[in-house]
Amino acid sequence: MSAVLGVSALGKRYGELEALRDVSFDAGAGELIAIVGPNGAGKTTLLSIIVGIQAPSAGVVSRAGDTGPAGGMGGTGATRDIGWVPQSPALYARLSVAENLELFARLERVADPRATVEQMLEQTGLRERAGEPAGRLSGGNRQRVNVAIGLLGEPSVLALDEPSASLDPGQRERLWRFVSARVAAGTTVLFSTHNVGEAQRHATRVLVLARGQLLFDGTPQALLRDGGEPDGGDLERALVRFLDERTSAPHAA
Repeated sequence: MSAVLGVSALGKRYGELEALRDVSFDAGAGELIAIVGPNGAGKTTLLSIIVGIQAPSAGVVSRAGDTGPAGGMGGTGATRDIGWVPQSPALYARLSVAENLELFARLERVADPRATVEQMLEQTGLRERAGEPAGRLSGGNRQRVNVAIGLLGEPSVLALDEPSASLDPGQRERLWRFVSARVAAGTTVLFSTHNVGEAQRHATRVLVLARGQLLFDGTPQALLRDGGEPDGGDLERALVRFLDERTSAPHAA
């Protein structure tokens, strides 16, 4: 599988604090990748660098087809083709759902903003909410609009930061049906989560971060085995055991 996203030796420092250290991985088309780990592990920092909100202190993020020095995106200004869905919906409360989508579509400079909005309303099931002010939406519907905004430019890679943190079980199910449909169509999705069961259920691959380091990159089933759980076991229990063993080892310091 050819890589559509490459992360190579990525590092990030805030003064004396090393938030990320030598993180490297590739992502292929149609992968659904969960990024898990304890608070302060570097999950949001990693995603924010991948989408270009922050610049890395070291390393390179590259996309298939990038132009620029060494094909990289470590501050090169290359086109990223990556959609971004932050944890808190970035919506204008007084604008309707459709108006929010059209505004962001124009900011994304899509060729036909109105046609794109119509398509996204259908895909997200928000047609009946199109005229409703964003400030009146439920948390689940605001998050659906948030995801729709991230997809307006039809990116081949979508990054989501804790996408279901504020959703009830029904809203989470609808969100993941939508995201899974995009993955089936070839979109590469990376998402951070504290809900390890969600990663076990939906992800095709799991990245485990701790203390800014990438400690594991593999399938949920492989993480179960590394954490001493049987197939179909509890991935959260496996993750806790895995982290206890790896972060307490002398070489992990």
